Amino acid sequence: MRLMISGGGTGGHIYPALALIQRLQERHLLDEVLYVGTANGLEASIVTKAGIPFETIEIQGFRRKLTLDNFQTITKFRRSLSRAKALIKEFQPDIVVGTGGYVCAPVVYVASRMHIPTVIHEQNSIAGLSNKFLGHYVDRIAYVFPEAAHQFSEKKKLVKTGNPRAQAVANLQPQGLLAGLGLRTDLQTLLIVGGSRGAEPLNKAAVAAIPEFSEKSYQLLFVTGRALFNDVNDQVGPLTEKTNIKIVPYLDNLSDILPEISVLCGRSGATTLAEVTALGIPSILVPSPYVTHDHQNHNASYLVDQQAALLLPEVELNGRSLVATADHILLDSEEWQQMHQAALRMATPDAADRLIEVMLDLISAKR
Repeated sequence: MRLMISGGGTGGHIYPALALIQRLQERHLLDEVLYVGTANGLEASIVTKAGIPFETIEIQGFRRKLTLDNFQTITKFRRSLSRAKALIKEFQPDIVVGTGGYVCAPVVYVASRMHIPTVIHEQNSIAGLSNKFLGHYVDRIAYVFPEAAHQFSEKKKLVKTGNPRAQAVANLQPQGLLAGLGLRTDLQTLLIVGGSRGAEPLNKAAVAAIPEFSEKSYQLLFVTGRALFNDVNDQVGPLTEKTNIKIVPYLDNLSDILPEISVLCGRSGATTLAEVTALGIPSILVPSPYVTHDHQNHNASYLVDQQAALLLPEVELNGRSLVATADHILLDSEEWQQMHQAALRMATPDAADRLIEVMLDLISAKR
């Protein structure tokens, strides 16, 4: 197939798209692909680094309050429709897929008006504005969380696929990467991570907890985020020399190390949750309170309700609560096993293949 795909703004919109492309390549189903994003979004660096053909559209999101910026947004959206139409005419896709973020709105909308098969993928429990808008026009709406399905009125278009990122990690095996970091491979490992940029509240709690963590029978891998590493290192001081603690700014191969992780503590973005359920990793989730519609809290609640994760709200997060929550899982083998099995039951290890089947059916029906 010739695939045009668009999504951007956050890694949660980009990585599922890349996982889908990867799986199509593995199955030898992809003739050509074109990724459409913005020049200043995360997708510009992530997608080009992956070696995927990339084109840009100039567009911006609406402000939630009535401002002059919104008039500029409308002007840019109109121009983006013309740009999208030109890209589609030139590339001639068999199908167009949107994975979220405002950049995909003009691309998927124009494709639907040109009678090209279209799919959107909603990774979160609370549907984004772009996907809600596009839901009226696309052929299929793929989703992950049951809560998201209730937010679209076009019920016949809905299909539960899971997040393609889950399939990308589901079959990963331990590679001894912990040993390469100076940690042991025979100890349970707690991973604390707030993303490539880090999360200051999470880092602050982890720093306060390190004196206690240094005395535990399990070990800690603490990923601070690149910009915050030096500050954390200075605060921790001599405890960085403890053999059961490793502090790093970031790991570009973070997903590869997940099969060696016993418990993950971090935010509850869509990609993280797809990965931990695919691998059956119990998690301690600290939803970011700063995201749109508080969707991370809704994401986390779904895993907590299924007993695959424990919720630790940011307002309750400190060194003491972090240690207590980690101990609750890591020092109780029965609790760990129950959460491990619950996470696996939630997994969709064939998510990318499910989405691909939806795409193939639409293309076949068109032909």
